[in-house]
Amino acid sequence: MLDDFQNVLNISMSLGEVFENLVVSFICGIIISFFYKITYRGPGISYSFINSLVVLSMITAVVIMVIGNNLARAFGLVGAMSIIRFRTAIKETQDIIFIFFALAIGMASGVGLHALAIFSSVLIGLIVFVFTKTNTAGPSKKDFLLQFTYVSDDGYEEATFISLFKKYCKSSKLINTKAMKDEDSLELSYHIVLKDPKFTVEFTKQLRDSKGIGNVNLFFDEEYF
Repeated sequence: MLDDFQNVLNISMSLGEVFENLVVSFICGIIISFFYKITYRGPGISYSFINSLVVLSMITAVVIMVIGNNLARAFGLVGAMSIIRFRTAIKETQDIIFIFFALAIGMASGVGLHALAIFSSVLIGLIVFVFTKTNTAGPSKKDFLLQFTYVSDDGYEEATFISLFKKYCKSSKLINTKAMKDEDSLELSYHIVLKDPKFTVEFTKQLRDSKGIGNVNLFFDEEYF
C-alpha cells in the first residue's frame, strides 16, 4: 500500500521536459491571447482576461503533467478542483470559446505534443480571425430592429407604415407588440431587411413623419438577431 502511495506522488518526467512543456504552453498562450485581442468585438476588452488566457494554458499544462497516466491522481485533482466555485459571469460567447481553446492547447502542451499545440494555436486562431473579419456568421448590414409607437385610428391593415415597408423593405416581420398606457397606442417591434441600406435615413424620416407614428428607433446590433 505504501508503494502505491509513493507511485501517486512520483512524476515520471524530467525537469527539462517540464520546462519545455511550460515554455510551449506559454508561447501558445501568447498566440491565443493575441488572436483574442484582434478578434474581440465586445463593448470593452478586458486585459486581465487576456493575461488569464496565457496563465490558464500554462496551469492546464501543469495539471496534465501532474496527472500523467495515474488514475488515482486524476480523481484526486478532480476532487480538489470541485471545491472551487466560479462566480464571474461570462458575457461573450467568444470568451467561452477562448477559455476552452486555452484549456485544450494547455493539455496538448502538457502531454508533450508541442507541434500539435503550436500548429493548432495558429490554425484555430486564423480561422476565428477570418470568421470575424468576413462576418460569415453575422447578420447582414441590411438587417435592422425597428421599434416605434403607433396610434391606431384607421386600423392596422390601413396603417401608413405598411406602404413604407413595401417601398423600402425587402422583408418585414413583426416580432413584438406592446400595449401602452394609452388604450389606442401600441409599441411595435419589427425585424426588417432593407432593399438598399443607403436609404436608411430617408426611410426613418418618412416613417417618423407618418400619421400616428412616434418614437421611431432603428437598431443594428447582432445581439438582437
